[in-house]
Amino acid sequence: MRKNIPFALLAALALMAAGCSPEIGSEGWCKQMKEKSKGDWTATETKDYAKHCIF
Repeated sequence: MRKNIPFALLAALALMAAGCSPEIGSEGWCKQMKEKSKGDWTATETKDYAKHCIF
């Protein structure tokens, strides 16, 4: 039972962090991506950035 407590806390934190992320393609998301190092972008993020923020 005690082993599940840290896992539950970690899962709750992950859900809260995901809930705070701006929607892909939104103005806030595009701004966040501009500030993020290009080397840290995933292939999906690169495709989404080009689709929503450039074109």
